[in-house]
Amino acid sequence: MRVVFAGTPAFAVPYLQALQASKHEVAVVITQPDQPGKRGRKPVPGPVKVAAMSSNVPVRQPARVKAGDLCDVAADVMIVVAYGQILGLDVLTLPRYGCINVHGSLLPRWRGAAPIQRAILAGDQTTGVCIMRMEEGLDTGPVFTREPVRIDPSDTTGTLIEKLNKVGPGALLHTLDALETESAVAVAQPGEGVTYATKIDKEEARINWELSAETINRAVRAFNPDPIAFTLFDNMRLKVWAAAPDPGPVTANPGTILELTSQGIRVACGEGSLTLTKLQLPIGKGSVQTGRDILNSRRELFAPGARFI
Repeated sequence: MRVVFAGTPAFAVPYLQALQASKHEVAVVITQPDQPGKRGRKPVPGPVKVAAMSSNVPVRQPARVKAGDLCDVAADVMIVVAYGQILGLDVLTLPRYGCINVHGSLLPRWRGAAPIQRAILAGDQTTGVCIMRMEEGLDTGPVFTREPVRIDPSDTTGTLIEKLNKVGPGALLHTLDALETESAVAVAQPGEGVTYATKIDKEEARINWELSAETINRAVRAFNPDPIAFTLFDNMRLKVWAAAPDPGPVTANPGTILELTSQGIRVACGEGSLTLTKLQLPIGKGSVQTGRDILNSRRELFAPGARFI
């Protein structure tokens, strides 16, 4: 089939690559306009654009995609993976087989922009990939293929994306083959169990020490690798890359440092305590440090009794 691919972040790249390696033809890639970078503020291309250009696939970056942007392509299908825009009915109905979306949850749970992070934050034990037909509603369309994936207690958003991308591309290709042979069946989503995965706000990543150790640990995992959970200490903003919860009772005020060991900095929470095992300080080279690193070089700074806020 002749395919238009719409996507922007790294999550979408394996799907583009799977299509390029298949019998299908990727005629053009649609991706978001380049965004200002963190340094120098010069526009930086997204991962999908970089991948497309490296294989000489034409790229288009409309501010708001419309049917007129694609009329010359004569596409059989449009594949959408984390594109970042809501498509209008003119676009949804343009390709012969319509628009097919890859969504990182088991719909109808976690419709919306951040399903992977929200699943971890909620303590879900299972998520997955759905290949669905797109409608005007937000992730409301019928589902062709579901691939469940287990969420392990150690999973971060980064590792969970890796798991999803092991099963998702194959599910997409299977769906396209079924569409081509007219054997594809799309099943309507159930009306029960609908939840919405709102976009992640960077301020959500600030640790609230009044919460339980387990809840805070889920936040640390969900916000890794972006935007990274953080806390304030001695006029510094510290990034927490990894932690380990201990549900045992503590009597100190939330945020109080209980001890510093080679494992990390153990901190009192609203319930239990949390050991910060990988911490990035905005001093020195700003590298991520382990508990042993901090014990050797910053022992005085993180003395028991001091508090994170």
